[in-house]
Amino acid sequence: MKVRNSMIRQYRPEDTDTLIAIWQKANAYAHPFLPDDFVSQVKQDMRNIYLPNAKTWVMEQDATPAGFIAMVGTEIGGLFLDPDLHGRGLGKAMTDHAVDLFGPLSVEVFEQNAVGRAFYDRYGFAETARYVHEPSGEVTIKMAMSGS
Repeated sequence: MKVRNSMIRQYRPEDTDTLIAIWQKANAYAHPFLPDDFVSQVKQDMRNIYLPNAKTWVMEQDATPAGFIAMVGTEIGGLFLDPDLHGRGLGKAMTDHAVDLFGPLSVEVFEQNAVGRAFYDRYGFAETARYVHEPSGEVTIKMAMSGS
């Protein structure tokens, strides 16, 4: 899939350091409310658990990784894009790619993540439930596309 000098490809293990750097930048932008110890643990888990075990696709912009979407079944486990590239249709392109592969999707997003919530609202996800995410202490919203 291409969007203005962009392409989506499958994750490769050599992408790990670059994707973690993108995650750190995007996480700081969208989740400034998360406790440092939680963020540190998630960074370790990205390398050791999430990236190796999820079905992950990388968005390249001008042949350089710019973001990624990680799927666990039909749930978006993570969708992160370099904040400098927001508003160019890259997040939508990654989500479109996942929908093409898996059909209607679900996602969980922190209530305080205004960036992510607005994106999923625009895409057509609707809230299905809320709960307190124990490890972070933050309210999390479960969202789903119609038909998921």
